[in-house]
Amino acid sequence: MREILGKAKTVRELLKGVKYSIDYYQREYKWQEKQIHELVDDLSGKFLEEYQPSHPRSKVGDYPHYFLGSIIISKKDSAGYIVDGQQRLTSLTLLLILLRNLQKDRDKQVNVDELIFSEKFGQKSFNLHVDERTPAMEALYDGQAFDLNGRPESVQNLVQRYRDLETYFPEELREAALPYFIDWLLENVHLVEITAYSDDDAYTIFETMNDRGLSLSPTDMLKGYLLANIDENKRTQANLRWRERIRELNDAGKEVEPDCFKAWLRSQHSTKIRERKKGAKAEDFDRIGTEFHRWLRDAADTIGLRESDDFYRFIERDFSFYSRQYLRLAEASEKPVAGLQHILYNAQNGFTLQNLVLLAPLRPDDSDTVVDQKLSLVARYIDILLTWRLWNFRTIAYSTMQYSMAQIVFGIRGLPADALAKTLHESLVNEGKERGTFATNDRLRLHQQNRYALHRILARLTDYVETQSGNPSR
Repeated sequence: MREILGKAKTVRELLKGVKYSIDYYQREYKWQEKQIHELVDDLSGKFLEEYQPSHPRSKVGDYPHYFLGSIIISKKDSAGYIVDGQQRLTSLTLLLILLRNLQKDRDKQVNVDELIFSEKFGQKSFNLHVDERTPAMEALYDGQAFDLNGRPESVQNLVQRYRDLETYFPEELREAALPYFIDWLLENVHLVEITAYSDDDAYTIFETMNDRGLSLSPTDMLKGYLLANIDENKRTQANLRWRERIRELNDAGKEVEPDCFKAWLRSQHSTKIRERKKGAKAEDFDRIGTEFHRWLRDAADTIGLRESDDFYRFIERDFSFYSRQYLRLAEASEKPVAGLQHILYNAQNGFTLQNLVLLAPLRPDDSDTVVDQKLSLVARYIDILLTWRLWNFRTIAYSTMQYSMAQIVFGIRGLPADALAKTLHESLVNEGKERGTFATNDRLRLHQQNRYALHRILARLTDYVETQSGNPSR
């Protein structure tokens, strides 16, 4: 193995005046909405922990640093080829393009152009260069529409993820805080660049970093803890039930299993969420999102896990019930389900917080009819809430809605259907007074952040008029 270099670099150091290419056999960009959502939430959350409007911009240099992971580069003919990390670098480039576009009409702008493209002999080229992506990247950079018909998967994914960034980027970072956030991203966010000088060495490093042993997942560690606390005569049955449910979750999709645990445990057991201010500590809502297996061990006594029968019931009754309902929600988020179609509408708006809110009022002893009634009430509530906000030019991004949705979860947990309807109605009345209803805005217009959501709203209005007029739904 030849020389290998590893160096921590800021985003500015990593991208300024540097060209990265991707070998033809590695060109697919695969990140989905969930990964973009997590990237935005992680970065904005870390920044907002420290940011104060009264700070001078120079204070950003003292804000906490953030590690975004590592990338592996193979140097060939003085060019850098990405062996590992193209998903992260592509997404980071898309974020920089969004930040550039958000600054367009400002007198003072933070220069991010040099991190997106470089110019040589009068020719511009993107610092992350892949030929088939260039037209799409140019359109995004210029704020222009781009026709996706017939485009390769990576290009379609690229444009869709940029749209997700537009949706999820927090409203509180779009105004006065924007230059502060850009400064922080460029100077305080770090990646480790590992450089090898042959493909063989680069791939050896990649395999070494990814294939040394099989790490236990949080779900595996949770299973071990729960089963260890169940008497031997019931342990086998609990293990069989666990394996059956986990298999069904994994069959439904790669990220369904951990997402199910987070939504279930937050919906039924979290009581506090961290306030978005400097020095605020992580509460149980936050810990469940990052380390649900450790949280449960610490909170076992508080949530009633004391004896063998408690642990057995937790798997046999609670896990079985809530995982089954979660799978129903996952299905309803993908295609229309009679009586639950509003779950699909909310999913189409990219509102990933809805599952934990939907699970909150459910109880394991609810009949199927009551479960569906509760799910329909909550889904309709969320649908009205989101549509009001979109109509009034308000963001529905995860980071903006997380705190208020946690409060709703705490308020509707385990409620019977009639009390649930009353509580949700009161919440909508308060929302309408504070932030507006449809009647509040008589100057609806299309803009960069609402155009896709508004298209869906108008499509639903059109469908309603057509079907109520006796025509078939399209």
